Amino acid sequence: MATNWTPDSWRRHEARQLPDYPDAQALADAEAELGHYPPLVFAGEARALTADLAQVAAGKAFLLQGGDCAESFAEFHPNTIRDTFRVLLQMAVILTYSSKLPILKVGRMAGQFAKPRSTPTETIDGVELPSYRGDNVNDIAFTPEGRAPDPQRMVKAYSQSAATLNLLRAFAQGGYANLAQVHAWTLDFMGRSPWAAQYQQVADRIGEALGFMAACGINPETVPQLRATSFYTSHEALLLQYEQALTRRDSLTGDWYGLSAHMLWIGDRTRFEGSAHVEYLRGVGNPIGLKCGPSLEPDALLRLLDTLDPARTPGRITLITRYGHDKIEAHLPRLVRAVKREGRPVVWSCDPMHGNVVKAANGYKTRPFDRILDEVRGFFAVHRAEGTHGGGIHAEMTGQNVTECTGGAIAVTEQGLADRYHTHCDPRLNAGQSIELAFLLAEMLNQEMREREKAAA
Repeated sequence: MATNWTPDSWRRHEARQLPDYPDAQALADAEAELGHYPPLVFAGEARALTADLAQVAAGKAFLLQGGDCAESFAEFHPNTIRDTFRVLLQMAVILTYSSKLPILKVGRMAGQFAKPRSTPTETIDGVELPSYRGDNVNDIAFTPEGRAPDPQRMVKAYSQSAATLNLLRAFAQGGYANLAQVHAWTLDFMGRSPWAAQYQQVADRIGEALGFMAACGINPETVPQLRATSFYTSHEALLLQYEQALTRRDSLTGDWYGLSAHMLWIGDRTRFEGSAHVEYLRGVGNPIGLKCGPSLEPDALLRLLDTLDPARTPGRITLITRYGHDKIEAHLPRLVRAVKREGRPVVWSCDPMHGNVVKAANGYKTRPFDRILDEVRGFFAVHRAEGTHGGGIHAEMTGQNVTECTGGAIAVTEQGLADRYHTHCDPRLNAGQSIELAFLLAEMLNQEMREREKAAA
């Protein structure tokens, strides 16, 4: 257990990106209410995820982490949850089939509400109001009432997260994830994607293999792994009042866990030394993600690792790199070399989304698909050159047929962004682009595996 730590010790450190609640008593009441609610996940599940991530760190598995940029109250619907889960299943099947590696599935779901902001306020037509910080803080509507931070929104976010988790558990364990359903996972609007035909070929081969196995007496009824899957949840631990309220001591081990999600991460804006967010997360037993951008120096990273993972536990730390397609090969090698030199058993994961945001001529914020792919290629190129393992992908995506990122095989143009631009915050890959990314990622994984086998020979 962490020394000199309590669930509220973060309050004695510098806390950036937290809202300024106008009513202190209302905040205290909401925190107390959440403190009496059941945890959303269980400590044993968080430990299982750490063990699975240790396999990723050792190069024996691959991490697929994806979901919404920011969940919203307005778009909360079972079909939205199902379709994102379904695309993640498709991506995992493609990666498993191609790489022959187990794929660890972690959703940016059931808690990804709060968002960091570059400025505390925004001004429109001469009116200045607090920035939108996510639906668990305030409303996206640009009105004084909507933008006032409301602590009861944390309670609503808890309820939505609980319902989302309930449905995800049912999908993962109740038969929807059965490999025999691999053909049925294809979304209707995917038919016009050239990658849909390639996915069908993979599904056909899996179906043939399942038929052969069934003839040998191996089927989903006799092998549980064929009819169910493990699925974990994650979000950025940004709103510390919410995280503290859902922190619990495990009755089996006596250790503290943040039980709002299985995995929690620290963002690029809150991972500075002396940060309240670092202080909070150093004391919980969950696996932790750490966003790594161009401003992070190797020595600072090593000091953060000393704070967050003094025991050097495999699977405890996932380093999520976010540079931009034109910066990753210049910046990432310095961090990789420092971590490798220190023998840190981390997972290296690539976030190719956050460093590649541009503004289209029509004013829409977007992410060009070719830049996303370039960053992923650069990520694997660095790890091949350094003799390390590129272990994961971290994508903002949705199962919906949105038009938010330009490019891809079904080319979304800048002019077409307005057709179905639904995000509350940053642009997401749609289902077709996500499947395309999975196939291209599978090619890169295969190349990495060949390089590793060649080096071992």
